[in-house]
Parts: sequence; C-alpha cells; structure tokens
Amino acid sequence: MTTSTHPLIRPATIADVDAMFNVRTAVRENAMTIEELAGIGVTPEAIALAVESAACAWVGEVQGDVVGFAMVDLETACLFAVFVLPEFEGQGVGKRLIQVCEAALFDLHPVVWLETARSSRAACVYRHLGWGREQDLGDGDVRLEKRRSGEPNPKITLSG
Repeated sequence: MTTSTHPLIRPATIADVDAMFNVRTAVRENAMTIEELAGIGVTPEAIALAVESAACAWVGEVQGDVVGFAMVDLETACLFAVFVLPEFEGQGVGKRLIQVCEAALFDLHPVVWLETARSSRAACVYRHLGWGREQDLGDGDVRLEKRRSGEPNPKITLSG
C-alpha cells in the first residue's frame, strides 16, 4: 500500500500506544516481538507513561492511520526510536519524524545523539540528514551526533 498523501506529524497520545506497538513489531530492521520488547522494559504501560509525562513522542499519520512514530529522551538529548511501517518506507514519514524530534531536542540541547546499527538503512538516513561524528560502540553499533544549526563543529580525529 502506497500513497502520495503527505503524512501528518503530530504529538502522540496515550490512545496511539497500541498503534505505535503495531508499527514497532512490523518493521523489517531491528524487528522485535511484543515479548522481546517487554523483556527490555518496553511495554504499553511504560510507553503510555512516557507519552503522558512529557512531549517526547510523535506519530506520523496517513489518511488517519498511524504509519510511523518517533520518541526522544528530552533529558539526555537522545533520539531513541524512529519506526515506520514497511509499506510507507521511502515516503518521507521517517524523515519528517526525525526533523520534529531534532527540533524538540535542539530546543533544549546544542548537540543531540542516537545509537543505531552501523550498516542499517536507518544509519544511512541519519547520515543523509546530517548526523555524524560517528563513534564505534562495538557489536556493529555506532553513536551518531548532530549539532544545532549555528553551533561550532569541533574538529575531531577518529583513529582506527
């Protein structure tokens, strides 16, 4: 299913939690089941509490259906979740969600960060959107950072 309709990006509500889990368990990369998510503490109750506690999550809708979502940790400046239903990949939903997250994080922090698999499609998207200062975390994962526009970008030398 594809559409040329522009996604609506809006703050997530508690009513969106089930749809967010539907998206999360339907992805191709970094796929996890409800049971696996619960094993790491990601439960509907935990996400509902997060959504209720802070403006930290957004959903992407197409024709009234949630087709993607993103979440941030406002305190630590971390973009920690961006997921889009496979049939809506490549249609700008993820990019728009990332941009909304960046704006929220940059309101509070000059530098923001995320962790992802080095060779994932997601990593390619982040790099394309200007995320860099890549640091190897081992096991195929990397940390990427992005600076608020206008912030000085220090020169660093990566060894190895």
